[in-house]
Amino acid sequence: MPASPDPRQNSGTALGDEVYSVLGEAILEGRLAPGERLRDHELAQRLGVSRTPVREALQRLEVIGLVEVSPNRYTRVSTPSAASQRYTQEFVTLLMGNAALLALPRCDDGTLESLVAQADDLVEASHSGDPARILAASAHFFPALTHATGNPAFIRVLREAEFALRRNLVGWRPPIADEPTRTALYREFRDAIAARDGAAAELVLRRLHLLA
Repeated sequence: MPASPDPRQNSGTALGDEVYSVLGEAILEGRLAPGERLRDHELAQRLGVSRTPVREALQRLEVIGLVEVSPNRYTRVSTPSAASQRYTQEFVTLLMGNAALLALPRCDDGTLESLVAQADDLVEASHSGDPARILAASAHFFPALTHATGNPAFIRVLREAEFALRRNLVGWRPPIADEPTRTALYREFRDAIAARDGAAAELVLRRLHLLA
């Protein structure tokens, strides 16, 4: 059962965002299981809110693929497909490549220094050979890169996609299994970040994920 937001401390958009977060986390944690029917009046009662923010949250979750709707039949938690991880990886790679093109020429020196340090973490994670560590380092680096663009549209897209990314990348493994080859590419990526070379960083990302 989802944990309830406190409607006394929220209103309007804030309450809608809170319900969206509560339902999204419940899906990720399995408290709302794949295939489970989602009835707005039941969820509203369980959360202690009106049906409006629940309906809005379900619509947002449908857009990112965590909920599926068949009009006049059902609204239910979707079941991840075998292709979900591949599509998600393509989306992240292309989004982050474009974020690099925007962010690196325009970010200030302090932000660049932080990005380089996080890129160093990516190199070390790759060298460790631990997919979970690579994914965790990526999960820290890529939001920072996105915010460094200063572009509200990029930031909003990544924020809205967060739940889908987290669910669809469970069990992710790097496309390049050979550690020396993969780590060398992460070093190229790190050096491109340090040089503010967005084009080079974008190309290396695509090579890392076999899209070049």
